[in-house]
Amino acid sequence: MASDKLKSLKDLFEHEIKDLYSAETQLSEALPKMAEKASDSKLKKAFESHLEETKKQKERIEKIGEICNISVKGEKCEAMAGLIKEGEEMLKMDAESDVKDAGLIAAAQRVEHYEMAGYGTAHHYAKRLGLDEVAGLLEETLNEEKAADEKLNKIAIDSVNEKAQK
Repeated sequence: MASDKLKSLKDLFEHEIKDLYSAETQLSEALPKMAEKASDSKLKKAFESHLEETKKQKERIEKIGEICNISVKGEKCEAMAGLIKEGEEMLKMDAESDVKDAGLIAAAQRVEHYEMAGYGTAHHYAKRLGLDEVAGLLEETLNEEKAADEKLNKIAIDSVNEKAQK
């Protein structure tokens, strides 16, 4: 699709789905590294549980591809690649463990916000196109992304940021 002209909302929707699939694929490779480097036990657990959730989200996108008769593979989400690259820079930084955890949360929240934007857009397109089952699947993932962001925010506010301040 990258070289094909987008002629309709349906074409744009398909592009979004492929982009989201690429984003989730890249994230499923990055999350184990983030979990490994996290020192806060709640943060480590949050990354590990979000990895499992991300795998289910990829499966949901594959199901959407089947429903819509589109191949979800074949595109690279450059935005997610950039966000992950920034997160990997944080992994390599020489930092106190609590400060590194705060940085990992910031990087992860950027990812979650990007995903919320993508899923929100795809959800709207699906509704507009009358793809109610697909819209429901996208809404389920959108809600999970919002919950993951809230969990990260709570970990940051309740403990990590305070420890990093010392």
